[in-house]
Amino acid sequence: MPELPEVETVTADLRPHVVGRTIVGCDLRFPAIVRHPSPAAFAAGLTARRVGAMSRRGKYILHHLDSGELLVVHLGMTGQWRYVAADTAEPDHLHAVLTLDDGFQLRYRDVRRFGRLLLGSEQELVGDRKMPRLGPEPIDPTFTATDLYRRLHVRRAPLKALLLDQMVVAGVGNIYADEACFRARVRPDRAANTLSRQAVGRLREALDESLRRAIVNRGSSVSDYRDAWGEAGRQQEELQVYGRGGQPCLRCGRPLALVRLAGRSTVFCRRCQR
Repeated sequence: MPELPEVETVTADLRPHVVGRTIVGCDLRFPAIVRHPSPAAFAAGLTARRVGAMSRRGKYILHHLDSGELLVVHLGMTGQWRYVAADTAEPDHLHAVLTLDDGFQLRYRDVRRFGRLLLGSEQELVGDRKMPRLGPEPIDPTFTATDLYRRLHVRRAPLKALLLDQMVVAGVGNIYADEACFRARVRPDRAANTLSRQAVGRLREALDESLRRAIVNRGSSVSDYRDAWGEAGRQQEELQVYGRGGQPCLRCGRPLALVRLAGRSTVFCRRCQR
């Protein structure tokens, strides 16, 4: 699933081309990809609306419209949100096409259809449980190790389960939870309330480093992720543990453990991580 770095990359790619543009058409090829409101209300609510700004919140791409509403795109597992010329050949699994007043299109493609498109105010979408009440951004400079400690030390759940909880921190998924735990030398299966302040401080720094490095490398294309131009990211070439279960630890050489936590495959080093 595209995580914070991948979604940040797509948002940054699109921003200079989409902000200031007006949506003049909405063609829903697979209407069920719209989760709020009804597909008909979604299309009507977008048409003739100007995109005043774009931002990212967690794993969500937010288009701030002149109506005061948000067009929200969540890429799910395999979603792609691209800006292309109208005469560009259409790919398979194309579910939504928004035509802009410059003649270009925003196209949503999603092989597995786990993504979603939303339209409404943030209050409305959260209130209707179409979006979660997101926690702080892990790359926000104002989010401190003390803030993270306060969120973890009262919970007995495995650390990784909490890192994946979007209400604890927003935007972290399977890839960067494993990578951050390895950088911080903490086991992802430890009860969160057993971590010392020092360990949480390392984890806070590791989250920031892992995510920012991945943004520089335009995300991890370990599966279907592509940026707004259809290009793969590069961070998968630098991953230290994710996807490497059974292979030698890059620090100590011991085979990396592969277990299941919070329903997700999890890789860590039993020697280097405590």
